[in-house]
Amino acid sequence: MTAHEGSRTYDAVIVGGGHNGLVAAAYLARAGRSVLVLERLDHTGGAAVSTRPFAGVDARLSRYSYLVSLLPEKIVRDLGIGFRVRSRTVSSYTPVERGGRPTGLLVGGGEQRTREAFARLTGSDREYESWQRFYGMTGRLAQRVFPTLTEPLPTRDELRRRVDDEHAWRTFFEEPIGVAVEEHFADDLVRGVVLTDALIGTFADAHDPGLRQNRCFLYHVIGGGTGAWDVPVGGMGALTDALAAAAREAGAVLATGHEAVRIDTDGRTAEVTYRTATGEGVAAARHVLVNASPQELAALTGDTPPAPAEGAQLKVNMLLRRLPKLLDRSVDPREAFAGTFHIAEGYDQLAAAHAQAAAGELPAAPPSEIYCHSLTDPTILAPDLAERGYQTLTLFGLHTPARLFARDNDAVREDLLKATLAQLDAHLAEPLADCLATDADGRPCIEAKTPLDLERDLRLPGGNIFHRALTWPYAQEGTGRWGVETRHANVLLCGAGAVRGGGVSGVPGHNAAMAVLEVRGG
Repeated sequence: MTAHEGSRTYDAVIVGGGHNGLVAAAYLARAGRSVLVLERLDHTGGAAVSTRPFAGVDARLSRYSYLVSLLPEKIVRDLGIGFRVRSRTVSSYTPVERGGRPTGLLVGGGEQRTREAFARLTGSDREYESWQRFYGMTGRLAQRVFPTLTEPLPTRDELRRRVDDEHAWRTFFEEPIGVAVEEHFADDLVRGVVLTDALIGTFADAHDPGLRQNRCFLYHVIGGGTGAWDVPVGGMGALTDALAAAAREAGAVLATGHEAVRIDTDGRTAEVTYRTATGEGVAAARHVLVNASPQELAALTGDTPPAPAEGAQLKVNMLLRRLPKLLDRSVDPREAFAGTFHIAEGYDQLAAAHAQAAAGELPAAPPSEIYCHSLTDPTILAPDLAERGYQTLTLFGLHTPARLFARDNDAVREDLLKATLAQLDAHLAEPLADCLATDADGRPCIEAKTPLDLERDLRLPGGNIFHRALTWPYAQEGTGRWGVETRHANVLLCGAGAVRGGGVSGVPGHNAAMAVLEVRGG
């Protein structure tokens, strides 16, 4: 698209071609609206992409976002996209040393096997029965809350009535999640496994009175009405490629290499100024949807920016020649790595890591969890790699806020990676380094991304994967009918920073499109 071609008036200009922007574009274009998507990079997809990060190696990894839970089937169905997920055969495995011997907790493989795993670890059925009761409560919560994400925002009282369980409401919406974890469970390891869902990309203590950890926990247990986290077939890029195709087929124009730099609006019409490699252009629009952070939105409109956001995670991508052997010989590595592999995530370990990071120090035992995409979906590997037993591993580290990397991002990244892998090695019968594949230049196939790397690469404010602290999924002061509205009547926020944003969900994109379509003449 040339600059002068951008001078036509579109029904909607969407700033940012990440998955939410593509969802909005596809909905609006299918409804007959003229749509232009401006994406600064040379490809669409944002953080939900697949890449071959290792030179000369045909392994297509989901580079930044790994699993799918919050994407409603309604969106997949409405847009007719050819996208599938596969369930993992195991929910999680957590290694630990007890009584001087290596053991662990395997959740999955059937109810009886899980019960036996709890009994073997804890010595009785008590923790397993508590686990069943606790996750029975989250399951009922998920069934009630998840469908509301693609409806107009309920009020707090409306959502409370929808939940229809005062104990669950108090547990997840009013009291720090640490209270419930300690009331339901006695075993430190079990407590830690439960708490991790409250800490993904969220720097908070279990008893933080601001309840950031509760909001994070809520979004991690309601996905799909079940809380299950599934593997995207073909990698995360398969989703965004399908969304981009759906938007194009419906008539949307996707302009990559076009960076929006300013939005001017009078509330009825708007102009978006963008920059390309060859100059500037302007696209006029009735509505502008911003699939970027609230900070970026403020920069584009000239408004006062919100409080700074801060991410708190380490992302590591690896390719292995083989899965490592475990010290716990009771479990096959193919099972242990098939689900979420928890490392240094006991309850006390998580508390210690948070306290150390809050004091400005790297955690001595960095907590993290690992996912092996290729065990569930080997299609991301070239056939010859799959036949030779190669596997991908993606690691997500917790309690590493961006502030820790400010003095020397490269040096701190290296120190943190070394400490994180040492925690994993403590449960392996062979060093992970011995299992790493090498690229065409002979280098180990491993890359690490800190919050500051994500801020630089993806413009995530402070490296925050949710763009800001997650919000409750009900109306609050200043939110509009759909949770995407801004102070400008025809400018909407359709990124992860919208109310009910965060994660790979498409929900803010859907809701912004619905807000446009409700406007007369929209």
